[in-house]
Amino acid sequence: MRIPGRLSPTRLLRLAGLSLAVIACGASLAQATPYVVVDVASGAVVAEQDSTQRWYPASLTKLVTIYVALTAVRQGRVTLDTPIMVSPRAARMPPSKMGFNPGSEVTLDNALKMLVVKSANDLAITIAEGLGGSVEGFADQMNETAARLGMRESHFVNPNGLHDDEHYSSARDMAIVGRALFRDFPEYADLFGIGALRLGEQIIPTHNGLLGRYPGADGMKTGFTCAAGFNVVASATRNGRRLIAVVLGYPNAKARTLKAASLLDAGFANSSGGPSIMALPSSSGAAPNNRTRVCGAHREQVSEDDYAVPVAGARAEGDNAAAYFAAQGLMGQAGGGQGSGVAAIQAQMGVRPSFEPINVFVGRAPGWTGPALASWGAAPPPAAAASAPKPTKAAAVMRRKPSVRGKHAVKKKPVTKALAKPVVRPAKTAE
Repeated sequence: MRIPGRLSPTRLLRLAGLSLAVIACGASLAQATPYVVVDVASGAVVAEQDSTQRWYPASLTKLVTIYVALTAVRQGRVTLDTPIMVSPRAARMPPSKMGFNPGSEVTLDNALKMLVVKSANDLAITIAEGLGGSVEGFADQMNETAARLGMRESHFVNPNGLHDDEHYSSARDMAIVGRALFRDFPEYADLFGIGALRLGEQIIPTHNGLLGRYPGADGMKTGFTCAAGFNVVASATRNGRRLIAVVLGYPNAKARTLKAASLLDAGFANSSGGPSIMALPSSSGAAPNNRTRVCGAHREQVSEDDYAVPVAGARAEGDNAAAYFAAQGLMGQAGGGQGSGVAAIQAQMGVRPSFEPINVFVGRAPGWTGPALASWGAAPPPAAAASAPKPTKAAAVMRRKPSVRGKHAVKKKPVTKALAKPVVRPAKTAE
């Protein structure tokens, strides 16, 4: 007989298991990991912890890839409409990926959007080979760019951030390149805030759990490998003031989002300026490998890619932000400084939004008559941009800001005639 008001033994066991899981998550979060918050306009550091410690950046690397690509556009070596070809090497990349067949062509404009939203490892290689002549040649350009920007703790060997012991950066350096993108390429700022893409009938959601949820959140990039943990470069703007928060090494995507939100809250509450991000002293030592702490000794990791947090008209079990933040609040893990806390974050962070997806396509832009950059190891021809037509609507769409539609489902739009039929191979998921 069940007595009213009492929990059954089965229910008690379930609650005990949940409590242990929350405690374990709290213990994991309690481990110090690097972070930094910087004012984009002034470069002043608002808050930081171990921000110059070397760390594996995972897909945050793609911010550097984008910076190098946009530099090539500005120099007139390519245009956003320039088609680049997927090579066999690119097609072999593990997820996260688009899965295009070797020989497929995609414009630089569409490749950059897919790089930000899908975090496509295969298109990072395609961009690198098309613009740098080879992955290794493009990595040299990345390192030259990093040195010029003052990224003292960084060294890159690939354009996508897949793990390599010789591929590392720091929270400070990731904040530097994030700030440089807003400063040097303000016309492309909306690229980092795209909430979803539409490729044919496929909706591709962002990985960034702050977009559409945290007030003022306007973009940047997430990253994950077992060695790195869950990383994010998150930007937000309030009352004309833009901040960038970099969080590295968190044990899961929700904890990463929570920490970034709490740091941004603290940053917006703090109007006083700190030292310049360029003045922070460098650290020494190798980047730690967090594989065992983050993924566990016996966990099978299908690939080392971003953990997808679907937000475009999709539903998933357990995605109750308020409940999650409240549970974390019991463990006292949400604090990020004065002015932050679980209550404030819980009041701000809402349910998953649905975004109006931006159309992308496979193939050449309408009207393109110039050559494609073949991603087979050949350097891009200097005259590639000279024969390019004027930018098309497909290229200009990068500058459109995606609209948030609250909790309403995404309305499907018919594919326009300009969209080429994609050739896609299904990609495995990491989680």
